[in-house]
Order: sequence, then structure tokens, then C-alpha cells
Amino acid sequence: MNHSPFRRSLWIHCGVFLVWLLGIASSAGAAVARPNILWITVEDMSPQLGCYGDRTVPTPNVDRLAAEGVRFTRAFSTYGVCAPSRASLITGMYPTSIGAMHMRTMKRTAALDAITDPELLAIPVYEAVPPPQVKCFPEYLRAAGYYCSNNAKEDYQFIAPVTAWNESGSDAHWKNRPTPETPFFAVFNFEITHESRVFEQVSPQVVDPATVTVPPYYPDTELVRRDIARNYDNIAEMDRQVGELLKELEAEGLMEKTIIFFFSDHGSGLPRAKRWVYDSGIHVPLIIRFPGQREAGTTNGDLVSFVDFAPTMLSLLDLPIPDHLQGQAFLGARKATPRRYVFAFRDRMDPAAERIRAVRDQRFKYVRNYRPELPYLGFVPYRDRMELMQEILRLSSAGELGPDQWQFTAKRKPLEELYDTASDPHEIRNLAGDPVHFEKLAELREIHEAFHKRYGDLGELSETNLIRKLWPPAGIQPETLPPLLSVVESRGGVEVRLEPQTPGASLAWRTGTTNGWQLYHQPIQVEKGVEIRALAHRIGFKPSTEVVHVVE
Repeated sequence: MNHSPFRRSLWIHCGVFLVWLLGIASSAGAAVARPNILWITVEDMSPQLGCYGDRTVPTPNVDRLAAEGVRFTRAFSTYGVCAPSRASLITGMYPTSIGAMHMRTMKRTAALDAITDPELLAIPVYEAVPPPQVKCFPEYLRAAGYYCSNNAKEDYQFIAPVTAWNESGSDAHWKNRPTPETPFFAVFNFEITHESRVFEQVSPQVVDPATVTVPPYYPDTELVRRDIARNYDNIAEMDRQVGELLKELEAEGLMEKTIIFFFSDHGSGLPRAKRWVYDSGIHVPLIIRFPGQREAGTTNGDLVSFVDFAPTMLSLLDLPIPDHLQGQAFLGARKATPRRYVFAFRDRMDPAAERIRAVRDQRFKYVRNYRPELPYLGFVPYRDRMELMQEILRLSSAGELGPDQWQFTAKRKPLEELYDTASDPHEIRNLAGDPVHFEKLAELREIHEAFHKRYGDLGELSETNLIRKLWPPAGIQPETLPPLLSVVESRGGVEVRLEPQTPGASLAWRTGTTNGWQLYHQPIQVEKGVEIRALAHRIGFKPSTEVVHVVE
């Protein structure tokens, strides 16, 4: 076993992580002051805010963040739906490279019990499995001394190891960190703008449906206007909730010690936005407020992708960025040259098969349809619960939709699409066949093909074969091997060391006196007689059994 490829791979990955940790220690030791970081994430929302020029509802709290911070105008999720996009955020990887692209790959037992539709029951259940060096990026912050809390949504297409967060759940809060001096990374997710909140009126009504703007890809009917107005009502309520969180931060004197991110997990939750690769589905608000209101009231037009968030977090804290991350830092000490392109994807949505890829530069969007024989609208029963969608389906069946709504009525898709987002922000005029734009079409086609060659695309595989690739050879989820535990005498007393047996596994430990599972990133100083528990978990595998040892 000592000379096997497995063992060599294990030590290679351990060595890479050790080098990274040494970089962490060096950077942390050199830092004078470490800012806190707060992520305020909302669901299913395009830049429908006053600070972005949309005055449909008042959004004073988010607008205040923009007035005191930097407003990004070209930030994009990788998918027009939550779970694959959240996989990008937490790993810094493209979902198509780690098997996280289909929506969705995991279902809770209770949800399965409630499903009777055979097409929904046939959806395969599995976890994405990134390469072994990939971690949930908060681990890097934890290793640098940050307290990392997530309130409360994960939804990463895999079960996060216990090492990802100090705490994750509805009670998670920066207030739970061990000391007031401990720097924190805290995530608060607001669900009020989610697609499902349009199914019925859940927020106070503040918008008159007669006053809303109806995008040209929708029919202008009373019901459509009502659901658009409901969506804006929820945005107004979201802003109020965000204001309450900001009051907490200010009350503790943390506003000028914290970098605040505000963004959505993807674009609008309404039909022809959510789940699509058009800007309506992937263009998100992104506002970043720095301590001291640095660059207050400015805008930034650089292209930003969700894969860039993890390296940017490390760059802002002057921590080393692991080579495997597929994104690039757009802020901080390791800021990269601004992007020329961002990439977006669409794959199976619930039971609806699909494979679409997109490339966008500052102005033009290229779309490649790998399943042109399929209509744009597949069978997505969750989406169809919205009355706005039912109205569209009814009008389509009656032949009453107009030419600008062709993406709802088309029975097949073109192989390629090209849109000028400056003159056609709703992306309804396909320019792929226009000779005037052949040069731009060829440029973005080549960029798409180069991206595919560089990163691969697991969407090419059937899900049966994908699962076998992720969990070889039979498609059965492997279990992470438990860590090896050793105890050595040191000058400071007794030292416990852990070593993974599964390449890429994160290691966790706890004693009776620790608050939850701790990330193992250096030898643990303990006293004799202490019981220590340890486990290992590689992303996409089952966690290991616990190792229990009493130090003697």
C-alpha cells in the first residue's frame, strides 16, 4: 500500500494543502487588521432596485449600500437557477466541471415521499464530486482564524462537510463567535424574493399592477401584471429585512469593520428568467460596501462571474489563492486583469432534459443549443405552479402569443443564437443569421469551444454514465475512510495529529470542550485524559465513521 498510486496521490494532495496552509500562516501573520465579511444573499432577483434605475418599489436600505459602496453592473451567475450557481460560489468551480450542473441532484426523503409524478420520481439522486483538491472555500478562511457562519441555505449539489462552516442553520450568526475580536465571515440568505413567494400574496401589497412594466416576452394581461407586481412587493419586503440586519451590524459597531456583499443567487424567479441563460436569468445585482465607505457611490462595469467570488474573498483577505480555482479575483491584493467573457449554462431542470451553453462579453451574448430538437419549455411542474406561467401556457395553446414571445412557442431551437444586449436587452432578436454580425458570432463561438476544451463538460454524459464517473465503477456512493490519528509528545505537552486516508478529504475534530466540529489544519494541543473525536469527509462521498481516542 505504501507505494500504490492511491498513497502517492494522497501525499501529493496533502503536500499541496500543507503548502497552502503555510501561505495562510504567512499572510495572516503579516496582516495588520483583518476585516469581517458579511454576505447578504437574496433569491431569484434581477437588478430590480432603485440604485439600478428601477423605481417600481422603494428599496432604501439596499440603495444606501450602493450609495456607500460600489455597484457592479455586469455581475452574472453561472446558472439561472440556485443549486448549480451555489455550487460555483462555494467551490470557485464551474458546475459542468464537477458534476453539479443538473437541477437538482439531491432530494430529501420527506420531499420524495410527497412526490407521485413518475417523471419526478425518475430523477436520479446523487452528489457532485469535485476533484480531490477542491474545498468549500470557507475552510480557507477558518484556517486563517475566521469564524464562518451560514444562515441558513446551502443547496450546493452535495452535502457540505462539517468543516465548511463553524455553524450553518437558522441560528447561525456572527454573534456566536468565541470572542468579539474574532474576525467573521457571515452569510445571511433572504428567501422572500424566491419564485415560490409569487404563487400567492405573501408580502404587503405596495405595487399597483397597472403601473408595472411588462417585458416584451410576456403577454400583457391582468394576471401577468398581478404576478409581476407580487414579485416587486416581495422585493420591498426583502429591503425591509435587509435593513433590520444592517441595524444589527451598526448596533454592534461593526459597520466600519466589515466588507458587505449584497447579491442575488441568480436572476428573476419569473418564467423566461429563472432557469434560462438570458440576462433575465443570470444578471444579478452586486453591491460591495467597504469600511470607511471606500469608493462610495461608484459603479464598476467589469464582467464578474460567480466562480470569481471564492478567489476574490481570499484576495480581499490577502490569502493565497489555490491554483485549482477556475475563477479569478476581481478585488483585493491578487486582483486579476478584468474578464473579457463570462459563461453560463443550462442543463436538466427537474425532469426536463436540456443542454445549453452561453458566452457573454461586455455587449453580446452567444448561445449554443446542444438539444435543438427540444422546445425551450420543458416539463417543469414546480415552475408551472405560478399562475403567470399557466397564463402563458394557456395563451400559447390558443395561438394568442405574439412574435416577441417566440421562445415560449417554439417547438425547436436554433443551433446558435446571438444577441446584442445593448440594443436588445430582452434578447428576443436572434442575430446569428445576420451577416453583419458573423465576425462576432465566430469570435464567441471560438471562445465557447476553447472553454469546452480547457474545462471539459460533464453535461455531455448521460446521467447514468455521469454517476458512474463520479462514483466509479458502479455508481454507488463511496464512503470516506476515517482519518489516521496519532499522538506525539511535544514541548508544549501532547499533540494530536490527523492524516486523511481518502485523497481530498477534509478533517474535523472535537472534544468535550469545543464548540462544534473544528477544522483540522495543524496539530492539536491537548491534555492527557481528553477524549478526542475525529472524522473525514471528501465532497461527494459519505462522511467517514468517527474515530474516538482518549489521549494517555
